[in-house]
Amino acid sequence: MDLDGKVALVTGGSLGIGTEISLDLARNGADVALTFRRHEKEAKAVVEQIKAMGRKTQEYKVDVSDFGAVQKLVKQVIDEFGHMDILISNAGMNWDGVIWKMTEEQWDAVINVDLKGTFNFIRAVAPTFREQKSGKIVNITSINGLRGKFGQTNYSAAKAGAIGLTKTVAKELGKYSVNVNAVAPGMILTDMFKELSEEFKQKAAEETVFNRLGQPEDIAHLVSFLCSEKAKHITGEVIKVDGGQYI
Repeated sequence: MDLDGKVALVTGGSLGIGTEISLDLARNGADVALTFRRHEKEAKAVVEQIKAMGRKTQEYKVDVSDFGAVQKLVKQVIDEFGHMDILISNAGMNWDGVIWKMTEEQWDAVINVDLKGTFNFIRAVAPTFREQKSGKIVNITSINGLRGKFGQTNYSAAKAGAIGLTKTVAKELGKYSVNVNAVAPGMILTDMFKELSEEFKQKAAEETVFNRLGQPEDIAHLVSFLCSEKAKHITGEVIKVDGGQYI
C-alpha cells in the first residue's frame, strides 16, 4: 500500500494494536502522529521506531474523552504536519462487570473513552476532510460490539455504538470522498492478554476455527489496506478479524 505523503493520526498508539497500526502505516509510507494518555515512555519508543524509517512523527498526550482537548490536538497536528489524511480511532479501555454489579463509574468511564472518544476525534477531523474532499477514517471496534459478551455490558455497548457511528458518518461524509470503516477484532494477543491465564487464552483460541489467537499485525495490515486507494470503493463496512470467533 502506497501511503507516501499521507499524514495519519492514531489514537492510543503507544501500546498493543495501536502500536502495530502506527508502525505499519509508517512502513507503508505515512507520517504518523500518535496519542497516549499514560504510557509516555512506550509512546516515545514507537516514535523512535518510526523516525528510524525516515518518517515524520510525534507523540501527543491527550484524554480522548475531553472534547475541547481533542479539538485543540487535531488543530495542532494539522499545523505541525501540514495536513491530515487518515484518522485511526483506536484508543479504548475496558472495566468489566456483570450488569447487576456494574457501577455508574464503570459505565461512564468506558463509554466516555470508547464511544465518546471516537466521536470526539471524528468530529474534530470531519470539517477538514469535508473541505479537502478526501480522507480515511478507521474505527477499531470489537466483535463483542456485534455479538455482546457476558460481563462486558459497557464495553459491548460502546463498541456497538462505534459501529453505528461508523455507518452514519460513512453516509454523511461519502459525498466528500471520505471513506469510513470499522475493524472488529476478536481476541488479539497483545501484551495485556499475554498476562491472562493460559486457561483463559486457550478457551479464547478454541472459539476460533484456527485454534489460535490473532496478532496485532493481523489488524494493522487490514487498517493500512483500508487507508489506501486500493480500498477506495469500500465504506460503511465492519470487517471482523477474529479467526472465525464470530461464526
